[in-house]
Amino acid sequence: MIVNNDKPIVFVIDDDPHIREALDGLIRSIQLNVHTFGTTEEFLNFKRPDVPGCIVLDVRLPGLNGLDFKHDLEKLNIVLPIIFITGHGDVPMSVRAIKAGAIEFLTKPFRHQDLVDAIYIGIERDRCRRQAMSTVSELQRRFILLTVRERQIMQKVVSGGPNKQIAAELKLSEFTVKVHRSHVMHKMQARSLVDLVRMADKLHDRAKTA
Repeated sequence: MIVNNDKPIVFVIDDDPHIREALDGLIRSIQLNVHTFGTTEEFLNFKRPDVPGCIVLDVRLPGLNGLDFKHDLEKLNIVLPIIFITGHGDVPMSVRAIKAGAIEFLTKPFRHQDLVDAIYIGIERDRCRRQAMSTVSELQRRFILLTVRERQIMQKVVSGGPNKQIAAELKLSEFTVKVHRSHVMHKMQARSLVDLVRMADKLHDRAKTA
């Protein structure tokens, strides 16, 4: 399959070759890349392009529950949005899937437009996630450039400490605190204190989920 790396990609995992063929044609018709798999193992062994995407997953694969596979993906740090499809209306499972973060739970035969809508939602969600990760990675790169003292100053500044108080706590002159604070703002490329606080919050959130 020739993949246009400028386009998002949809991964279809379904053991029914007729379903795979039909979904392949549908997804190509909306000008998206698609790759189909008959098993979850095939998907895991596939080298995924570094582009936004989502997974269309049959919830009842042979020997494996789609929800269990979703948990396996999370353990492998594969966080692509998932759209579940099934040939059996299963209300309890659909509720579990949505609560687990699935984009949609569609029962075959489903309206093509419903799947297309869900795919666009999934791709946009993944695009936003990737953008957020890129932003945090850039903030981490800037943060690494700070000295130990500058990190101390940054922590106290974003906590609301005035220069005079910070100077007393760290046994520094107020002038020295001002100089370090200026360096922090410059290295972090923060336009204002509010901007710096938002950066610190993003770094903190990332540290908690790492």
